[in-house]
Amino acid sequence: MAGWLTRSPGNPGESAVHEPKARARVRVLADWVIVGLLSLLLTGCDQMQEQPRYDTYAPSDVYADGTSARPLPAGTVARGHLRIDTHLYEGMVDGKPATTFPFPITPVDLQRGREQFEIYCAICHGRAGDGNGMVPARGFTRPPSYSEQRLIDAPVGHFFDVITNGYGAMYGHNDRVKVEDRWRIAAYIRALQLSRSMKVTQLSQQERLLLPEGTQ
Repeated sequence: MAGWLTRSPGNPGESAVHEPKARARVRVLADWVIVGLLSLLLTGCDQMQEQPRYDTYAPSDVYADGTSARPLPAGTVARGHLRIDTHLYEGMVDGKPATTFPFPITPVDLQRGREQFEIYCAICHGRAGDGNGMVPARGFTRPPSYSEQRLIDAPVGHFFDVITNGYGAMYGHNDRVKVEDRWRIAAYIRALQLSRSMKVTQLSQQERLLLPEGTQ
C-alpha cells in the first residue's frame, strides 16, 4: 500500500491514479472490519440469550434436595423488611394488644387515616363507622358499629390487628395498606367513636360553625 502512495519523479500523474485506489481499498477494509466486529457482538448477544439456566421450579441434581431454587440462609432479612418493632408491625406490647400508637398522631395523620378508611373500609363499615356500608346493604355480612361499648373499650392494637389480619368475614389488608396507614385508620376509628359521644357544648365556637344547622 505504501508503494501506491509513492510519487514517481518521472511520472507526476502516477500518484493521481494510485491515491483514489488506495483510499477505496482502505474504505473496503474498514467496512469489513466493522462487519466483523458487529458479527462478533451479535454472536455474543445470542450466546447470552441462550445461555444455560434453570427455569422456575426446575429440578436440579446439583443439590441433595433436588431443587434448583435455594432457600434463604437462616437469619436473612431483605433490606427494609426488618420487623423487630412488634408495637409498630404487630400492634402488640409485651404480648398484649397495644393501648398506644407507635408514633404521634397529628391532624395530618388523621386526615390520611380518613382517606384510607373511606377507600378500604367505608364500603362495608359505612363512612360513619355504623356498619351501614354499601356492601352489607346488598346482603353481605353486616359489621358491628364502632360505637358498641365493647369496641369503644377495645385497645387500639385490636383495630390494627383486625385491619392487618382480618376478622370473621373481613379479610386482612396487610398487602393493601402499608403499616403506618393501618395505624392512621385505627386513629380515625377512634375519632369516629369519639364523635358519637361528643356533645356540642364541648366544642369550640369555631368548631360549632362547621356543624350542620340545628345540630344539638
